[in-house]
Amino acid sequence: ARTRPSPAEDRAPGNAPADPRATPPVAAAGPDSDGDNHAPEREAVLAMASTDEQLHAMAFAQLTDAEVLEIRRLASGLLLATPTRLSRRTRKSTHSSARLDVRATVRASRRSGTDTTGLLYARRREQRRKLVMLCDVSGSMEPYARIFISLLQGAVATAGAEAFGFSTRLTRLTRQLALRDPDEALARAAEAAPDWAGGTRIADSIRHFVDDHGRRGLARGAVVVIFSDGWAQEDPDNVAAQMARLRRLAQRIIWVNPRKAAPEYQPLAGGMAAALPYCDAFVSGHSYTALAAVAAAIRGDSQPSLKGRGN
Repeated sequence: ARTRPSPAEDRAPGNAPADPRATPPVAAAGPDSDGDNHAPEREAVLAMASTDEQLHAMAFAQLTDAEVLEIRRLASGLLLATPTRLSRRTRKSTHSSARLDVRATVRASRRSGTDTTGLLYARRREQRRKLVMLCDVSGSMEPYARIFISLLQGAVATAGAEAFGFSTRLTRLTRQLALRDPDEALARAAEAAPDWAGGTRIADSIRHFVDDHGRRGLARGAVVVIFSDGWAQEDPDNVAAQMARLRRLAQRIIWVNPRKAAPEYQPLAGGMAAALPYCDAFVSGHSYTALAAVAAAIRGDSQPSLKGRGN
């Protein structure tokens, strides 16, 4: 079987892109040239670009082991940014359009022992909303879980995200995924979750998250991302009840289902159909290219949203 060029080969000097500021060479036929001696090199570059595009568009379930490693490396390097919110904390401002800081003005007057010569103003600080990611690591998600876990690893490192895995139970993976080595992080995560590649209990996992972490502030006003195909042998009413509890805490709920990419797919499975009304965005994330929609939904872009919600 034909193998794909490795990242090292892509970065070889012979394949380095030309400086866009340089003047392109003029093709001129010489005594030892028929005017087409650059064609093989040009075709090789085009073939390489085409190969990368094909790899990025391929569904994770169709990748070879070597390709999975490459996509895992790319996924862990994605930057995920949540929307900002106004913090209760303030910072000094020189603009009178900001809110008058009465306490700071009084304190300044007391320190000087006289009436203050000027009023002090303050603005509320902006801060990123918390990012919480729950990844289904059950058997039906096995072709996708390895890459999604790498995405979680990058989010833990760059966005301070909280990461959880769930199958028949919920496991917090933030500490394991904080490791720099992606292979060791994946191994530690699999070791911490003994139900890896087992069954799926969505309602129980969300209930444990809300009871043990969400109500203590981890999900309050946060962007919550759930990676799951929604296949679970559970009462859909239980899934809906737990999603409703999570909905009351989170600012946004994003559901990433790789099965959504299939042309004939419809969210009719019990767990998925019950959860969908409580989601703000429903995306596939089935390929590296499709992860752009996941990042857009986390940012709060309007295009992938199912409905406008916010708190």
